[in-house]
Amino acid sequence: MRMVIKLGGTLLDQPKTLKPLAAQIAALPAGTQPVVVHGGGRQMTKFLEERGVESRFVNGLRVTTPEVLDAVLKIFAGSVNKQLVAALVAEGAPAVGLSGIDAKLAEARQMSAELGAVGRITRVNAELLEALTEAGFLPVVACVAGDADGRIYNVNADQMASALAIAFGADRLLFLTDVEGVRGAGGAILSHLTPDDAKKLIASGVAAGGMQAKLEAACEAVDQGVSEVVIAPGAASGILDRLTTGGAAGTRLSWDWEPEDEEEDE
Repeated sequence: MRMVIKLGGTLLDQPKTLKPLAAQIAALPAGTQPVVVHGGGRQMTKFLEERGVESRFVNGLRVTTPEVLDAVLKIFAGSVNKQLVAALVAEGAPAVGLSGIDAKLAEARQMSAELGAVGRITRVNAELLEALTEAGFLPVVACVAGDADGRIYNVNADQMASALAIAFGADRLLFLTDVEGVRGAGGAILSHLTPDDAKKLIASGVAAGGMQAKLEAACEAVDQGVSEVVIAPGAASGILDRLTTGGAAGTRLSWDWEPEDEEEDE
């Protein structure tokens, strides 16, 4: 089974969550070919604040000036990536730290002039992921991309994970985050959604901000062939074990589900 696991930056900020997640990833069943994608927004904001640089956001995306882009490379592709790789190696996983720049793994173009060096993925070199996973390595990808002319872009980590999952032919995409799952209009966690359901939550304003970004990325993945996307709490005990053995956790998004009489599941 091919699987892409996106880890939110908040989960990587503390050893109490990083170490258990690294252990669970390292212990995934034989035959699983995982790829890990990570963010690092909290660490980025802290780094910029320490240097007196204000973080500005437009529609949930960080405006990326040349100064911010330099920090993106230092934090996302630097300290956060290498700390995660080190944690995985310590648990026995043959992790390899990458960014989208390496071997043109993820190519992008500028999203808008207003956002600066924020990119949207246009192409993924899945051959690199296939070569590494077939050889038994665990790719760990920072959300940075490039283009054929050598420009570098800051990429939303949810969008990066979705694009890699589609190109890699992943069976499952897991968004491990700091929330329990997707909430419906009544506030309860929804155990299952179809892409149409998710789009209705976005259109109604129930899903906004970071959750909107996750659902948009999840819908894109499912629409392009990924069988299932799960948005689940990464800090929950044994979360990967539960998700890979069919246990109930978070919100599952797929086409092959028919809603029951009750819309929301406690």
